[in-house]
Amino acid sequence: MSCTDTLTGPGGPSIERAVPALAGTMVLASLAAGSLHDRRWHVLTAFVGGNLLLYSAVGWCPASLLMKRLGMRQSTATPTR
Repeated sequence: MSCTDTLTGPGGPSIERAVPALAGTMVLASLAAGSLHDRRWHVLTAFVGGNLLLYSAVGWCPASLLMKRLGMRQSTATPTR
């Protein structure tokens, strides 16, 4: 098992890993754009944060639905208690 398999799994990244990664990237990008260009970019930060809360509460968000339609795999691991 390589380091890449540990991070993304054998079939590529799963939706469960890609959604927070995409959200973090969008938050950092919108904060930078808001600081460097126009404060209205911070609305995107709030939108992404709201979608991330939705994803954590119900298990889906617009980005996860799009990723599923594009054929990205879902994690098959079940949480342990």
